[in-house]
Formats: sequence, structure tokens, C-alpha cells
Amino acid sequence: MAGNATEPVIEVNEATVRFGKLTAVDRLSLRVDHGEVFGLLGPNGSGKTTLIRALCGLIPLAGGSARVLGHDASREAEAIRSTIGYMSQKFSLYEDLTARENMDFYAGIYGLNVSEARVRQSELVERLGLGPYLDRWSGRLSGGWKQRLALACALLHRPRLVFLDEPTAGIDPVARRDLWDLLFQLAAEDVTLFVTTHYMDEAERCGRVGYISLGHLLAVGTPEELKHWPGVTPSGTRRLEISGGDIAALLGRLRDHPAVRQATIFGQAIHALVDNEVTPESLGLGAAQVRQAEPSLEDVFVTLSRAQQQAPNGGGS
Repeated sequence: MAGNATEPVIEVNEATVRFGKLTAVDRLSLRVDHGEVFGLLGPNGSGKTTLIRALCGLIPLAGGSARVLGHDASREAEAIRSTIGYMSQKFSLYEDLTARENMDFYAGIYGLNVSEARVRQSELVERLGLGPYLDRWSGRLSGGWKQRLALACALLHRPRLVFLDEPTAGIDPVARRDLWDLLFQLAAEDVTLFVTTHYMDEAERCGRVGYISLGHLLAVGTPEELKHWPGVTPSGTRRLEISGGDIAALLGRLRDHPAVRQATIFGQAIHALVDNEVTPESLGLGAAQVRQAEPSLEDVFVTLSRAQQQAPNGGGS
């Protein structure tokens, strides 16, 4: 039976996916609620795409369970796929068809009759600005317009949940911003979005974020909650933003200082994690400008990844 707005759109309990001896997703539990924009981050090979494919019923679980829109991912895959949209990280439409022909093809796949398809295509073409490109070969569109076309095809059947696997990879910053504006319009219409990304600015836009590494979900929370995760700024330390002067040379000196736990270039400044008792003078900062800094999501994920690498078994729960 299909889910409703009061139960989770996605509910995963101790899910495990294996490929032979390789465990790609390890005892992962996760809940995504109605209308959320949920972001999943992690390095290449961490299990992001594998998890999405399992939730779509495309690959089996070796253990645990997953429900999507009230359907069991292991037993009701067809019911799930009829009510979700999916954009893969690589352009997956037919490059030798025009944009219009691709939309016609996917409308048929989703079972829309001709009149339904025409109305829905017209809506999406206007919303996504695809009008001038309808009769162009899909393979000749720019990266940004390919992604808009892929999104249009994923939305033809009015899905309640859309999986977007690195939807902005390889497209320019303007196209990235435009695509996210479109995604927020969908979220405002109660479409739940599950997005994987490598970009920290995109993670900041999500209502909640999860971080996965080596198949383990290491943390879940709002961006602000994760920035205050234990260990990100350990007791007895503080974070500084340092700018001005020869940043590269200054970075080298800071990394050699015993009171500096971490130091990295962040934009036009250095972000450093230092012991509380140190002063700018003791760090040899000279005329550099120093101010207190908040941890970034990048700091969070670096901390989580390093903690996992240093764990005795190299993993987490």
C-alpha cells in the first residue's frame, strides 16, 4: 500500500548491499520525511549511487530492509519505480533523439496517454525553458541543458520523490544555480528530493545532510547540527580565519607549529584549528588579519573521514 504524508518517504533499517565479497553499503539506517530536501555526501566509491539503486529496487539487499513511499524495496520494485523520478549522474537519455523525441519516449514508458503527455510536456517545457531546444539532438545540448532535459523526463509522471545522483556534476556555476532554483520550486510543491553531491555549497542548501564513507553512514543532521558535531571543534580548541600576507608561506609555518591541529587554505584565507591558549603573536602571524571562525561542512566531513580511517577496523556503525 502506498505511503502517506505522515510516514517516512524513505525508511532504511540496517540495509546492507554486497557485490561478491565487497560490502558496498554496510548496515545503514536512514529516514527521509515528506517534503525534505535531503543531501547525501561522500567520496567516490563511498556507496551513494549503490544506495540509490537499492532504494529504487534495482539491486537486492543482502540484509536489512528499505521502504520507499510505503513499498518494500526488495519485493515491490515496480511499484516504487512507477512513483519516483530518477536522474543519474551521467546523461542517460538517447543522444541520437531530439529533446522532444526523448520526452515522447519517456511519456510512453511511464504510461501517459497522448493527451496527458502533451499537457505535461507543455508544462515542463515552459518551466524548464526547453522550448528553443525541443528539436535539437540531445547529444548536442550543453551540459546544463542536458540536465534540464533529463529532469523534465524524470518529472513527466508527476513523481512524489525524485532521486538526483550528482545532478550538477560537470556543468557550469550558472547552470548549477539555475538547476537548484528549479529543485527548490519542486520542493515547494511537496516533492521530496534525495540528492547526492560533492559540492559543499549544495550541501548547505539541503534541509538535512548525511555523510557516507566506505559504505557507512557516519552522520546525519542539518548543516548547523553537523557543524557542532562532537570532535569537529574539540574541547580546548578554537577555529581561526587568517588572511593577508603571503598565505602559502604562512600555511607552511602554521602546519609546523605544535599548537596548530589543522590548517588549510579556504578561498583567500587560511582556516586553522588551534589550541585555545595560543595567540596570533605566538603563531607568528605578524600583520595578518585574524578572526574567530565557525567550522564549515568541509571541516565536518574531513573530521569524520579521518576519524573513520583511524578507527581500529577502519569503519563505523
